[in-house]
Amino acid sequence: MKQRIYIDTSVIGGCEDEEFSRWSVQLFQESRQGLRIAVVSDLTRREIEKAPDSVRKVIHEKEI
Repeated sequence: MKQRIYIDTSVIGGCEDEEFSRWSVQLFQESRQGLRIAVVSDLTRREIEKAPDSVRKVIHEKEI
C-alpha cells in the first residue's frame, strides 16, 4: 500500500523556502512519480488561491 501524505499550506510554501525546499519538492516529485499519494484538502486549496503567484504555481505545476 502506498503511503498517503497530507499536504498543507506549509508544505506547499516550503517549496519556496530555502530551509525546507529540499523536502517539499521531493515530496511533490514522489507524488508525481506515483511513489506516494498526496492528499490536499479543499480548505488548503482555497488557502493557496490567496497566496502569492509563486506559491500558487507550485500546486498547479505539481498537480496532485
